[in-house]
Amino acid sequence: MDETDRALLTLLQENARLPVATLARRLGLARSTVQARIERLEARGIIAGYALRLGEEADPARIRATVLVWLEPRATPAVLARLRSLPQVRAAHTASGRFDMVLEVAAHSTRELDETLDLIGEIEGVRGSESLIHLSTRIDRRP
Repeated sequence: MDETDRALLTLLQENARLPVATLARRLGLARSTVQARIERLEARGIIAGYALRLGEEADPARIRATVLVWLEPRATPAVLARLRSLPQVRAAHTASGRFDMVLEVAAHSTRELDETLDLIGEIEGVRGSESLIHLSTRIDRRP
């Protein structure tokens, strides 16, 4: 992957619906060259797919939080199995440092969020947690 591929990926992350002709014009390349690069990036798995990203107003689970979780030693597999059953847990990341796991949680109400945080705290193997409630999004570069 070279600088042109990275520039192409940046444009596609900003708007994956841009026509190939527009991408080619912005990159200063021939349309066929850009099309071939996209196909190569897809074949290599660098571009895994294209998806619709809803704005905050369209997401009914508008209360979001990051939950930092501290685990008992060797509890990760069992905790992950339980977290998979909680639909409010949108993503779980292992981490280094003071906490072992970082969760992305979304709820429809503060009550639902509070109940979800209680359920996370009750999971066997969870020593403790700290929650950070998201107030507003100032930068969002997610594709």
